[in-house]
Amino acid sequence: MSGASTPTSSSPPDSVDSAPDTPSPPTPPSLHQNSIDPASKWLVQKFGGTSVGKFAAQIAEVIVPAYLDQHKVAVVCSARSGSTKSLGTTNLLLRAATEALRPSGNVSSSYTPGARTPSDGLFGRPPSRTSHSRGTFGDLKMSSVASPSRTPSQSKSPSPSSPPSVLPSSVTSPTKQQTSASAVPSSYNQTIDLIRSEHIGAARFTIRDPDLLRQLVEEIEGECEGLRSFLFAAQVIDEISPRSRDILVGAGERLACKLVATVLRDRGIDSEVVSLENIVPPMDDDDSAIRRGHGPDDVQLDQEFYDRLSVAVGERVLQCGSRVPIVTGFFGPVPGSLLRQVGRGYTDLLAALLAVGLGASELQIWKEVDGIFTADPRKVLTARLIPIISPEEAAELTYYGSEVVHPFTMEQVIRKNIPIRIKNVENPRGGGTVIHPNPDLNTVRVPPTPSTPGEIIDPLQTAVTSLPALQTLTTVAAAALADASSQLMPKLPTAVTIKDRIVILNVHSNRKTISHGFLARIFETLDRFGIVVDLISTSEVQVSMAIENGAASGGRRRLDRLARELGKSGTVTMHHDMAILSLVGKQMKNLLGIAGRMFSTLAEGKVNIEMISQGASEINISCVIDGRDAVKALNLIHQSCLQIRPEGARGRVGPWLF
Repeated sequence: MSGASTPTSSSPPDSVDSAPDTPSPPTPPSLHQNSIDPASKWLVQKFGGTSVGKFAAQIAEVIVPAYLDQHKVAVVCSARSGSTKSLGTTNLLLRAATEALRPSGNVSSSYTPGARTPSDGLFGRPPSRTSHSRGTFGDLKMSSVASPSRTPSQSKSPSPSSPPSVLPSSVTSPTKQQTSASAVPSSYNQTIDLIRSEHIGAARFTIRDPDLLRQLVEEIEGECEGLRSFLFAAQVIDEISPRSRDILVGAGERLACKLVATVLRDRGIDSEVVSLENIVPPMDDDDSAIRRGHGPDDVQLDQEFYDRLSVAVGERVLQCGSRVPIVTGFFGPVPGSLLRQVGRGYTDLLAALLAVGLGASELQIWKEVDGIFTADPRKVLTARLIPIISPEEAAELTYYGSEVVHPFTMEQVIRKNIPIRIKNVENPRGGGTVIHPNPDLNTVRVPPTPSTPGEIIDPLQTAVTSLPALQTLTTVAAAALADASSQLMPKLPTAVTIKDRIVILNVHSNRKTISHGFLARIFETLDRFGIVVDLISTSEVQVSMAIENGAASGGRRRLDRLARELGKSGTVTMHHDMAILSLVGKQMKNLLGIAGRMFSTLAEGKVNIEMISQGASEINISCVIDGRDAVKALNLIHQSCLQIRPEGARGRVGPWLF
């Protein structure tokens, strides 16, 4: 499966839009569908790349079916992960983009009639299929994904959907014969071969029905051939713009959704792929949802943009009817580039926006761990699962080393009072951890044990936190109940976390400038280098900053350049291989002596503190210590400040959220 796919003998139509729509085939009566009960609420389930890569059968056989009878389920998928993180589809696509721009010894520029061109849909079209398909993969019309009328671009980078008249014949994808004539095949072709073989291998391993398997393999072949055309065009013109890179990365989510949708249908669940590469509505330069700066890429998206997007995504998913929508986490080129505006966490954000657009009762994020723990369970053996946590606490944990949910993603659903539940794809019966908008108005109780082996306890019916009874109370009664509950519960921190690979930068003023001038020059320099400061401590003559070693993109050399530039404002010293230890908890705000207990515990354990900082929210106390003491300090604080006893069930531990 590692070689380039053989071109089909049948030529695709001249235009994607010219193909007639294929009518949706009737759904077999045996297929399970979403609930048609008007009273049933939507439930959005987001699955990460590892879950899609390793547990697609578990998703289709156990997790999704458990919720279909009482809820409407929408599934959002990340790009599939491989056997290692470096072999994840998104990483491979970005690697292929880099490889396409490397000098090549032989780039064919001849035109071959019938060869696939970049105008064949977004990333090509599978053999013997029309561009607008329903059935196994649902609505896949992709002809206007990169339409110039949406977000104009001055870049000369290729657009996969550019009309043939715009693209010269020199960007035509090489045929198999042309590729074999080259002395050394382009390295990006080998990377695309790897993506192709990984997905086809997963399909053959998981899917039982030969017809469904054959159809999916054709879809995968079409996507990969389109990727080759796109990258070949980029190689010819020697450029891939941020917008083109966004479109390139979107192929990973489409491949993952096609795989999951086929596995679901193979297991008897009617599903439809919803591809969102053209969901972003057209916007003018003076649109109130965006703020443009001086440069073409200097764009900021306001909350209004995401509000509009959530409405559009929700409306599109409702068109699936009773089918289970399988939604791509990629939601199309956005002004200023999706990767620049959102980063690699855009799938979580899309899931949150979809939950808002559908008015979902809950957003579930499925990972390979039971939820959020009181500490990293790989480093602290007594770590315990946290049943409920506030958004503020979850945000602090994310900032200081825990892989929870990005605060901006949480904000989208929390402001609409939609809870987020983190669950384990390997242990779907577990209650998980709930990030709840109003954790203080909930009573904590343990969910019952399933009566049937393999049965999933519905978290919306037997949740760790339950609000229905409280919704009938008056505001005064609810507040009184919350106050009584808080008095019964001990006031302790929620969790402790560690962030490794930290560098401390100390800048001591040379006293040639007054205080405000000194600080202004420091922050201007950090902004120019694009450095994010994790912790900062200041005085009139000195600034101490803790930054992540990887934050200085470019490595040690760029960090040295930053130090030289800061040296113009004062004397600079650096300390490498440090770690940030953070104690987090809403109860700490009014908890006397917790800071003293934390620091005295470290002192008794002979752990030296280099720097101390407390957030303005008063729910986080952080200090910087030597990285070699990180694990010891984590265990000392976990035992002393959280007062967790060694005995008790810990739950399943995977590639930790915490």
